[in-house]
Amino acid sequence: MFVDPFIHTSNNPTSPAETCFEIIPNDSADIQMATKAIYVGQGGNLAIISVRNESPVTFTNIAPGSILDIRVRRILVTGTTAREIVGLA
Repeated sequence: MFVDPFIHTSNNPTSPAETCFEIIPNDSADIQMATKAIYVGQGGNLAIISVRNESPVTFTNIAPGSILDIRVRRILVTGTTAREIVGLA
C-alpha cells in the first residue's frame, strides 16, 4: 500500500515537486502547468517564457542533468537545443 506521509503539508514554490511531466517545446502553446523547476537531460540552450513575462529569455550552455529553479509557462522550439526536458511542479 502506498503511503504519503506528507499528504497534509502545503505545496509551495520551495517544497519538492509533486508532479513531473515531459515538456515538448512549442513556440505558440503554453505547457500544461507552471513549473517549480525544469530538468534538462541533454544539455544545450533553453529558450523560455517565464510565468510573469511575455518576452523570451534563453539560458545558454546548460549542462546535461541540470535542474533549473525557474517557473515557466512555455519552452520555445526556436532557440532551444536542449532535449529530454521535464517539468517539475
